[in-house]
Parts: sequence; structure tokens; C-alpha cells
Amino acid sequence: MNNPVLNIIPSDLYSTLLSLNLLNKKTIRDMEIKRKYLHLRDAGIPATDAIDLVLQEYPYLQYDTLRKIIYSVRLPEESNMKQRYVA
Repeated sequence: MNNPVLNIIPSDLYSTLLSLNLLNKKTIRDMEIKRKYLHLRDAGIPATDAIDLVLQEYPYLQYDTLRKIIYSVRLPEESNMKQRYVA
């Protein structure tokens, strides 16, 4: 499995923690969702369209749930950054 938190822990440690069920999979999923959203926004896609595209990958989530994830999850790489986008 790809390590979505490579900037925090090395891949071998990630694999070990995952195999021992010591990682919060929901939190990792939320971080991946926010990264996908930010990547789309960086590509110039409007916020609502970016959310719709991410929803296609996570159809079991509601639109409002996805918005909450995007605007409340803090990525490790954002710790020294200002808010990138205001919707």
C-alpha cells in the first residue's frame, strides 16, 4: 500500500503499523481526500467542481461530509502554511 504519510513516518514503519491495525484508517483516508482536493485546486479547478470530482472517488460520502473533511482536516505539510483557499 502507498504510504500517504511518508513525510511523517517511513514506509516500512507505516506498513508495520498498518498490519498491526495501529493506524486510524479514517484519518488517513481524510488526509488523502484533502490532498486530492488541494491537487485539483492547484490545477485551477473551481472548489465545487473539485469536491464533485473527489466525491466520484468516495461515493459513499455526502457532499457536506466531504466539505467538512476538506475544511477541517489539517495536513502535516500545512503546519507552517496559511490557509490556501477560501471557498
